[in-house]
Amino acid sequence: MTYDRLVCANCAAPVSEGRCPVCRASRERMQQEGPFGGLSPAALIGLLVVLIMAMALVAHQTA
Repeated sequence: MTYDRLVCANCAAPVSEGRCPVCRASRERMQQEGPFGGLSPAALIGLLVVLIMAMALVAHQTA
């Protein structure tokens, strides 16, 4: 989820506006996490397994 759709529980404003310290802290944290920051470790492991399986399938087909 992106921070432009979140509403702050502290000030009831969109987090992307950064009206209060809580909004600004949340916005900063979400920007630092990057695109995979919101994924759980289980989801990242699942993506890694799928990638490895896809690479194995391509290698098997070319051999």
